[in-house]
Amino acid sequence: ARCAPSPRAGSMADFSEYEARDAVRLSWNVWPSSKVEATKCVVPFGCLYKPLQPMEQMPVVPYDPQRCKSCAACLNPYARVDFQAKLWICPFCYTRNHFPTHYANISPESQPAELYPNYTTIEYTVQQPNPPPPAFLFVLDVCQLEQELAAVRASLTQALSLLPENARVGLITFGTHVHVHELGFAECAKSYVFRGSGTYTREAVAGQLGLTGAAAGQQAPGATGTQAGGQGGAERFLLPVSECEFQLTTLLEELTHDAFPVQPEQRPARCTGPALAVATGLLGSTAAGSGGHILLLLAGPATEGQGTVVSRENADAVRSWKDINKGSAPFYNKARKYYEALGQQLVANGHVLDVFACALDQCGLAEMKVCVEATGGHMVLAESFHHEVFKKSFQQLFSAEVLGLAFNATYEVFASKDVKILGNIGPCASLGKRTPFVADASVGVGGTAAWKIAGIDASTTLATYFEVGGAAGQQQAPGGAAGGMGAGAQFFLQFVTRYTHANGSVRCRVTTITRRWSETASPHELVPGFDQEAAAVLAARHVCWKMESEDDYDATRSVDRMLIRLCSTFGEYNKDDPASFRLPPQLSIFPQFMFNLRRSQFLQVFGNSPDETVYFRSVLNREAANNALVMIQPTLLSFSMGAAPEPALLDVSAIQPDRILLLDAYFSLVVFHGTTIAQWRKANYHHQPEYESFAAMLGAPQEEARAIISERFPVPRFVDCDQNGSQARFLLAKLNPSNTHNAQNGGTGGEVIFTDDVSLQTFMDHLRARAVASSS
Repeated sequence: ARCAPSPRAGSMADFSEYEARDAVRLSWNVWPSSKVEATKCVVPFGCLYKPLQPMEQMPVVPYDPQRCKSCAACLNPYARVDFQAKLWICPFCYTRNHFPTHYANISPESQPAELYPNYTTIEYTVQQPNPPPPAFLFVLDVCQLEQELAAVRASLTQALSLLPENARVGLITFGTHVHVHELGFAECAKSYVFRGSGTYTREAVAGQLGLTGAAAGQQAPGATGTQAGGQGGAERFLLPVSECEFQLTTLLEELTHDAFPVQPEQRPARCTGPALAVATGLLGSTAAGSGGHILLLLAGPATEGQGTVVSRENADAVRSWKDINKGSAPFYNKARKYYEALGQQLVANGHVLDVFACALDQCGLAEMKVCVEATGGHMVLAESFHHEVFKKSFQQLFSAEVLGLAFNATYEVFASKDVKILGNIGPCASLGKRTPFVADASVGVGGTAAWKIAGIDASTTLATYFEVGGAAGQQQAPGGAAGGMGAGAQFFLQFVTRYTHANGSVRCRVTTITRRWSETASPHELVPGFDQEAAAVLAARHVCWKMESEDDYDATRSVDRMLIRLCSTFGEYNKDDPASFRLPPQLSIFPQFMFNLRRSQFLQVFGNSPDETVYFRSVLNREAANNALVMIQPTLLSFSMGAAPEPALLDVSAIQPDRILLLDAYFSLVVFHGTTIAQWRKANYHHQPEYESFAAMLGAPQEEARAIISERFPVPRFVDCDQNGSQARFLLAKLNPSNTHNAQNGGTGGEVIFTDDVSLQTFMDHLRARAVASSS
């Protein structure tokens, strides 16, 4: 009998090793041994987990996992095994489980892969029939200019060539009314029309379309059209790409702008809500339980039928944050409830909603967010269908690296006795599975230990939050297994993800990790196990969730209080002496992360529309720690003559006339030329043979930007600007304002930013003063 050892928390390199091995990063890698001590830590106890992170060393075995008969946790390297009695003890509930007959020959020298100490993450190929190929239903808004439609046609045609040949595709167009195109009718273009002001259920849609199993005479209210003869079933509307590519391409080329006229001073009638209801009903009737994507290509706000975002009068502006906070957005709450109900239907059917909103005005992403996030879908926000952000993002969505063609995932979490699960913040929906591991309180999607993720890819990252739920000194598990909250004892977490793989097989990935309880009540014992990068991302997601779920939540003040308490608890100082304050190296960068979070688009909604803020937060809630950190604290590279590119401080002092700066803020990439560099470029020095080094310097940041764009989804906006130019604001808004019109640091000689924001130095001075104050 044996139990695998617990890893010791160490440097940041150790945390990266944990992530590479098990795709897990915890905010705290040593946990306090009592609930009272846990409340002093302030930063949430949680982990970031990437269920489908590619792992070269991970074994894939062709059998089902062994489950505990009591708690249903999977057999893992931390289970105690009695090879003579052929049984194992679950490290979560301490139940004794007998091995099945095909494990009869196991021994210390001959063990199954799931017991190997190095295989803490393992994937099983579940033995069950493969599901049918995935379906992709394109829902296209035709209330747009012909030039925009032409760009959409080109992108859709290219997408068809990127899909697997056996993938099924369908097309719905909408404007004033909804048109479901019958691709299986080859004689001519044929579609079923649903009135834009109607209400449509799955049964009504199936009856109108004459799908197999629907009542032949059932017709949706307000729908017109004749049922097709000769064919009955999904093959009329969803066909493999190899069979309908020519017909669908021809249909796209013949698409025109919505035929219904638009009155002066009015918006076009756009029935987005009914179109999604029809799409949900069509996929639910033809591909329920199998993978499916609804790809909504939207060119403006919904103005007709259910899910309306704004009235048709141009004089009525689309709701702003001020309208929402004051309760003066007449369509907002009703539309959210409508899309939330649609999301529940999509989750039940295992289907995903992806939204591409391409317009200068808002399109209603704030209302649709609940539907998109619940299904694990993507949001992409661009100014036009001609914009590179849309074109490249739409193309990347169908690449194996981004989409991954993984569907219908379920995600379960198991924890040791004294650890309770608060919930998940990320692209998932609750399965309502209450277990002894579930806490009474909840964070994000809580009250459950299992979640559904209809669409999942290699970058999907879930943030699971925990609470310490016991008192120190509890006894250990039967047989001496480490698992109670005794001094130095271990605790365990297990993540089980079951999903449909790209090749059609059903997989089950199991990751089991262990960390330890603190040996003393001293908070400083927790410091070596603090992962400030993971903690910053978990804190950012938690604050964003609180902003959306609580009406009077002051995010900036909450972040400030958390920092003051953290520094007061873990800092080294003399009372009322700010000059004596020191933070341990493991926490030294965390205040800087929080400073940038306070200034970010996630907390500061002024100047951003609700659609933009929702888009930013949605991407934050699904990306891994390294990408999320770039969103919170952008990176800055400096290029100069005769020197290699080097990281620069995210500070206004980095701006110099003879430098080129490359700012990566995740949603935007900015190449910024100093005044001298801009003058040389305008004089065409880079075209002259004797200035080859200058030409190479100009090209280096462009190449770096192209490399970033090729690997990122959604594709960032690219900005090429000069110092003192109008677009230089994209860089200046992200820099630390250490040199402003109010307080200039005369010796720097750098750019002056006109802002009332405090600098990082001022922020840290106030933080030190508050942390060491006797009252704190």
